Amino acid sequence: MQIVLNGKAVSVQAGLDVAGLVFEKKMDPNLVLVEYNGQVIKKEDWPGVKLKEGDRLELFQLVGGG
Repeated sequence: MQIVLNGKAVSVQAGLDVAGLVFEKKMDPNLVLVEYNGQVIKKEDWPGVKLKEGDRLELFQLVGGG
């Protein structure tokens, strides 16, 4: 199945949810912001959001600094 992740077409397994995608990318879920088809979604909602063909996601890694 093809989705667009951070502006690039990628293949993912069918039935994958947003939480699984963040896990596959080895990102700390406490430091990630997810935009799904133009909408920011809350971390507690990630397991219920199943990816579909053509979905567009942006994963933002939050970093501290100063």
